[in-house]
Amino acid sequence: MKRKLVIAAAVASVAIGAGTAAAFADDGAHGTTADVRTVRPAAEAPGSTEVTAVEAIAAALKARPGTAVAADLDTEAGDDDRGWEIEILGTGTTSYEVLVDPATGRVLGTRTAGEGADDADDVREARALLKGSGVTAAEAAGTAATKGFVTSVDLDDDGAGAWDVETDGSSAKERDWNVALTDARLTTDRDDDRHDDGRDDDGQDETGDDD
Repeated sequence: MKRKLVIAAAVASVAIGAGTAAAFADDGAHGTTADVRTVRPAAEAPGSTEVTAVEAIAAALKARPGTAVAADLDTEAGDDDRGWEIEILGTGTTSYEVLVDPATGRVLGTRTAGEGADDADDVREARALLKGSGVTAAEAAGTAATKGFVTSVDLDDDGAGAWDVETDGSSAKERDWNVALTDARLTTDRDDDRHDDGRDDDGQDETGDDD
């Protein structure tokens, strides 16, 4: 998978609510639920997840208005930050991470990303990548949802001019897709165009071995 643009968070975590595993610092915005039309992909959501990437992004943006640049689903048992983690650009070089409950769409907490020079550079890089873009993170997730349940959306920072989207399908393992920033054209990520048996998407053997 390509290296993804990640905005580092530098705020110490605190637990939110008794019995809640979320360890996001509370910036005063939680309890929001997604108020969007439900989009159900062809594949079932992993584990107990019911909230789609589109819904999680919408909920996060209601808590922290701005521009969503990433959405990643963490379903690891025992992980303090289990749920949807949404990265949002605020004003200037400010950015936030919002944790959304994967079962209910409720915002569990937010935290402000670090304020160092590297963090400011990350924000400027993200804005530069999105300049002239007509496709949002939520729209990219909705486009890729036809291929399976979307588990992450990130800006592709290798110059491809696309969103890098992961799906977890019912009939196939985790796959990567590119959604163009300008027209939402969906293509297979060329770094992920082989199946586990060494065949590409057209069923051709790419291992170099004879059948």
